[in-house]
Amino acid sequence: MPIRVKQGAFLLAVIEQTRLRVSRNTEAKRKSQLGQFLTPASTAQFMAGLFTSTDDSQCRLLDAGAGIGSLTSAFLERCIKGDLKFKKVEVTAFELDSLIHKELNDALTSYKNRLSLDFEILGGDFIEHAVNRIQFSSGKGFTHAILNPPYKKISSDSHHRLLLRQADIETVNLYSAFVALALAMMSPGGQIVAIIPRSFCNGPYYRPFRDFVLERAAIRHMHLFDSRSKAFKDDDVLQENIILLLERSQKQGDVTVTTSTDDSFVDFVTHKHPFNRIVFPHDTERFIHVPTSAERNAIELSSAIRSSLEDIGVKISTGPVVDFRLKEHLRDMPETGTVPLLYPAHFSGQNIEWPKPEIKKPNAIQRNAETEKWLYPNGYYCVVRRFSSKEEKRRIAASVVQPDIFTNAKMLGLENHLNVYHENKHGLPEVLARGLAIYLNTTGVDENFRRSSGHTQVNATDLKMMKYPSRAALIKLGEWAMHCGEPTQCMIDEQLENLAS
Repeated sequence: MPIRVKQGAFLLAVIEQTRLRVSRNTEAKRKSQLGQFLTPASTAQFMAGLFTSTDDSQCRLLDAGAGIGSLTSAFLERCIKGDLKFKKVEVTAFELDSLIHKELNDALTSYKNRLSLDFEILGGDFIEHAVNRIQFSSGKGFTHAILNPPYKKISSDSHHRLLLRQADIETVNLYSAFVALALAMMSPGGQIVAIIPRSFCNGPYYRPFRDFVLERAAIRHMHLFDSRSKAFKDDDVLQENIILLLERSQKQGDVTVTTSTDDSFVDFVTHKHPFNRIVFPHDTERFIHVPTSAERNAIELSSAIRSSLEDIGVKISTGPVVDFRLKEHLRDMPETGTVPLLYPAHFSGQNIEWPKPEIKKPNAIQRNAETEKWLYPNGYYCVVRRFSSKEEKRRIAASVVQPDIFTNAKMLGLENHLNVYHENKHGLPEVLARGLAIYLNTTGVDENFRRSSGHTQVNATDLKMMKYPSRAALIKLGEWAMHCGEPTQCMIDEQLENLAS
């Protein structure tokens, strides 16, 4: 169990005051350029509390993106208290921002007379240094790493991307690159604790990173902050963050999952789960789920929900009409020579309001040689919004395109902010479209999606990787939907329970 967070010792309090001062005095633009946000004391103490004691007499600690030393200081406090018993601690702290090297040096120096400690502070490019070390160093690996890595995208043709490939690391963001490099530099049994965005848990772009981690380490602990705004609230960072404890080259076992609303940890909840609830055994994409309750939901329990979209003969695509690319062909309202253009704002539950002048979006698109290939035949389609606001309770919200609303239209424009279920770019049978919408609107589906995604965005790939009832079962759901009037959420969820039973 991790140490419960309390107000730190005097030195930690001083470092926290330094963090607040440095954060206030650093321009937002510079923070964004560096992709680095300093770790609050309470989070640093919690992270340090996740390390378990080892038999090693010597600790070699890596802190990449060390900032002013908050994470390393919290780790050293545990050593001083005797929670972590090492005869000697060697710290390698990387920090790109030379403007805060003095604060980092002062923080680490303050521990020199309290335990056997050696440290080095390195500037420059951590990725370049780490890749060189992986390729050419024959020295001992690190035994521990504590990381709050920078968050910044890596372009596909950048120097960093080429360097990472030399270490067999393929990834799209600095945060995942730092974790992968740290893992590559760890000794067997070495422990990494890192606070990183949750975006790596799903989606195709982070698949190579998930493979890299799962093939080299065991996940021991995951902590999820329910709030997207409070983990780094002093820097106005809006990101769903997760804290991981990884062990290099160890056998995977059960995973402890904890949650709290924010870094006060006052509503700390803990559960232990078998690994097959974290990464589903037959999931080729290896999505990482974060169950927030001990109970399995209906999606996990049901043997009736095992079909892929391919199994049921349905495809999923993002809406093909990208409005800014076809701007000259868009019309505010329908007119001769146009067809309906549907945005998420046209849908409210299972109702469609079209045309809708007040949404400040075009309601129609010209049908001509340039737009024809982006249009679908009028028909029944199940659609899911790609974006939701962080305040909304649901991430997955499905509706049905009903062709009788557009009786005079042979084609439809489906805008890019919609995900569209179709049969080879044609409509679905009505009962199947309605059955899909009922299934997708169940609480169980939404909960299951949130376990693997911290995004407010729902991509077509996410929906493609989900499991579904069989086509026959979806058709039964559709038949029920067509005769039940306006179903409540309880009625919809009851249908899922009937499938699961």
